[in-house]
Amino acid sequence: MSEIETLSFEEAMRELEATVGKLETGEASLEESIALYERGASLRAHCEKRLREAEERVEKITLSASGQPGGTEPVEGM
Repeated sequence: MSEIETLSFEEAMRELEATVGKLETGEASLEESIALYERGASLRAHCEKRLREAEERVEKITLSASGQPGGTEPVEGM
């Protein structure tokens, strides 16, 4: 398991925001910028995965609460 996979959604988002901030300043060297971009892409993918997992959990809760088998409705804002 990679270090990024151990981060909570909130931790990953904070780090992603900090990474984007560093890239936006333009103060990093080319090599540093590439490394930051790669890490940012991994953090973004991790956040998307966590959001999908959360959406699936909410859908299961909604489904079991309604007692209705079959389709679910998408969660707003996802």
